[in-house]
Amino acid sequence: MPEFTLDDRLAQDGHYITDLPLCQLRLMKDARFPWLVLIPRRAGITEVSELNEVDQRQLWHEATRAGELLSACLSGDKLNIATLGNVVAQLHLHVILRRHDDAAWPAPVWGHGEAVPYDDAQQAELGATLRNAAESMEWAV
Repeated sequence: MPEFTLDDRLAQDGHYITDLPLCQLRLMKDARFPWLVLIPRRAGITEVSELNEVDQRQLWHEATRAGELLSACLSGDKLNIATLGNVVAQLHLHVILRRHDDAAWPAPVWGHGEAVPYDDAQQAELGATLRNAAESMEWAV
């Protein structure tokens, strides 16, 4: 069985938070938007339909829980969950907590301005907060 390898772009664009039962959880390096990415740890998968039914259910459960995680740790007005894959083919799912006053509202966040990276202290604090909260949650279906 081929081994899971994280796409270089996903590695570059996000900070590692933790591994969930199916996915690697990463925080996007853009402080303008509370934004998590879930990447199923399955080799060669580019579409949700390529996952077996058990993994599809687990992916949706993890996406739902990741949204709850963001909402519990940060304030927001609307939760967006999406898969695109036009730039990075490896299956990944975006979980974004939107705010009515964010830089892109109400438009999608993609292609809107330049990313604003977290400074080291912000990233460390938010990463630890998300990791600690994630560890207290049930992620298995």
